[in-house]
Amino acid sequence: MIKKIKKRFNWKRILLFLSVIGPGLITSSVDNDAGGIATYSVAGAHFGYSMLWSLIPITIILVIVQEMSARMGVVTRKGLADLIRENLGIKLTLFIMIGLIIANFATTVSEFAGIASSGEIFGLSKYILVPIVAGVVWLLILKSNYKILEKFFLVLILFYFTYVIAGFWAKPDWGVVAKETFLPTINFTPAYLIVLIAMIGTTITPWMQFYLQSSIVEKGVKIKEYAYSKIEVIIGCLSTDMVSFFIIIACATTLFPLGIKIANAGDAALALKPIAGNLASGVFATGFFGAALFGAFILPLATAFYICEAFGWESGVNKNFKQAKQFYTIIASMIMLSALIILIPNVPLVWIMVSSQVINGVILPFTLIAMLFLINNEKLMGKYVNSKFYNILVWATAVIVVILTILMVITTFFPDLFSMIF
Repeated sequence: MIKKIKKRFNWKRILLFLSVIGPGLITSSVDNDAGGIATYSVAGAHFGYSMLWSLIPITIILVIVQEMSARMGVVTRKGLADLIRENLGIKLTLFIMIGLIIANFATTVSEFAGIASSGEIFGLSKYILVPIVAGVVWLLILKSNYKILEKFFLVLILFYFTYVIAGFWAKPDWGVVAKETFLPTINFTPAYLIVLIAMIGTTITPWMQFYLQSSIVEKGVKIKEYAYSKIEVIIGCLSTDMVSFFIIIACATTLFPLGIKIANAGDAALALKPIAGNLASGVFATGFFGAALFGAFILPLATAFYICEAFGWESGVNKNFKQAKQFYTIIASMIMLSALIILIPNVPLVWIMVSSQVINGVILPFTLIAMLFLINNEKLMGKYVNSKFYNILVWATAVIVVILTILMVITTFFPDLFSMIF
């Protein structure tokens, strides 16, 4: 009996799994950044539980795309930008890089906007909080190595559990929640479709694929460890969308019945005060701050990784400033400029966030198609190329993303035309 228990609990395998934890969980979790939380808060406040069903296909797509990135990182030992430059040419690399730089910078600005917004809920001035946070982010990246930063990022993930608490705190009707999750009633109004597109766009973004693959390489995950890394990627995708699930529930239960409309997660936290009390509002705002702080770390890091890979420059937090000057200069520039923009009075933050989503949406199909060509290249991947069934799934995903991208552009720039179609 004892031998059977020992076989079930293979401690060597458990330790091996723990050794690869990091890239998958971190990349998926930070996907729920300031913009993501804002989108899910709006979905719950404006449409109640009716958008919960969409998290099931969104999660499946996220798992498929993230698994491909992780597998390429483990097998090739190169980042995605490296592989695109070496195998698909400079022009495509340059196009994707320019788009990602613009989109990531705009998203980093929105992260600092989230930090400022959540701080003001607690009575902290953005003119004090934002410069302090920017300095701390820069110093931690500059002075830490990958292992230290990874542990710090894993701690930041704990902030997301505040939304699980907020979801239960709201005391939803779980029968209705289950019905809307598994037996959806889809609304075809323009506003509903716009938010649905935004949910997909904020969950599956191009930078995630580049960051995950680079961090897999940086961590040094080996092929023999890939099965455990794959499990971690799946757990990361499931956990991040579980958080999204509870964000929608919290806002759908409290704000939707009263017809309270919001524009972002900061509005949601403030709106919860008279309904659920200061404590519930504080819990929601705390999660928002943690998510925005997480994004303020990851977006500049991700950007620096793939720009350096694309141009063949040294990169990685395990190197010092002298060894990777371009890498650290890019990070410092993004952090400082983003923080400075937030300190400008009346800066158009909504326009910045919408622009970043549109650019991400335009770049994502190119990124997915490039990944498909790379992962099916036997010279690169050997026996680890996609199966036919997997290719069908990914191509279907790419087609869906292209259609959604076109719809997103139409809804952003031609809303009247979109209203006429639907």
